[in-house]
Amino acid sequence: MIYVLLAYEFFKIGLFAVGGGLVTVPFLYDLTEQYDWFTAKELTDMIAVSQSTPGPTGINMATYAGYKAAGIAGGVWATLWLVAPSVIVVYLIAKILNKWSDNPNVLRVLGGIRPAVLALILFAGWDIAKESITNVQTVVLLVVLVVLMRFYKKSAIFYIVLSAVAGLIFRI
Repeated sequence: MIYVLLAYEFFKIGLFAVGGGLVTVPFLYDLTEQYDWFTAKELTDMIAVSQSTPGPTGINMATYAGYKAAGIAGGVWATLWLVAPSVIVVYLIAKILNKWSDNPNVLRVLGGIRPAVLALILFAGWDIAKESITNVQTVVLLVVLVVLMRFYKKSAIFYIVLSAVAGLIFRI
């Protein structure tokens, strides 16, 4: 039964999580309330691990969530079902879009999706902030990182590693 639920939930997430891996976060928060597969705190850790490991964030999170729910097979299963809608939709769009790519209505529909994607990402960021910013140390770390990122243009990897080191040193 767990595999049917994983397939259903991750197919649904894959179908509606348009715009990148962080868009999956609100859907994954919903899973913490519906099932005992993982907690909101574990989801925060999942996000951190998914952001700092190679590969697409959404896929990494699906693999991790599936693993937490049903072991290695659950991780593989959740990942396959998360990717399935994208494969299907991209195949169908590629077939159709060549024919309709200059249609103004098609261009308007695609333009209308952008604000929804932004809203999903902002919502995910808000939920992550609520779970992550829990004390003065995390607030100070956030402010320091924002200032550093503003004035010192380094790669995202640099700031991820810097944050990990700060988390270890200050036991955040």
